[in-house]
Amino acid sequence: MRTRTAVPVTVAATAAVLKAGRWQLYADRHRIHLVPVACRSCPHCRGGDGWWVGGANPEVEACGCWSERRELRIRLQPVPAWSD
Repeated sequence: MRTRTAVPVTVAATAAVLKAGRWQLYADRHRIHLVPVACRSCPHCRGGDGWWVGGANPEVEACGCWSERRELRIRLQPVPAWSD
């Protein structure tokens, strides 16, 4: 009976830690992938991930509040090879 109550508490705690640390979680049976998220209190992008740089070919420049942080990947099971 203890494990049934521990699982929702663990999931809620993990969600709170990911949100506080500004991470987004992608998970499937092959991998766990943690991606940094832009900070809403960033004075440069205000959580918008970046800004447009003008010129002849306008591009989006990524803000350093998330782009300079590393992505984390954990492989769980090998991805099956596709048969030809």
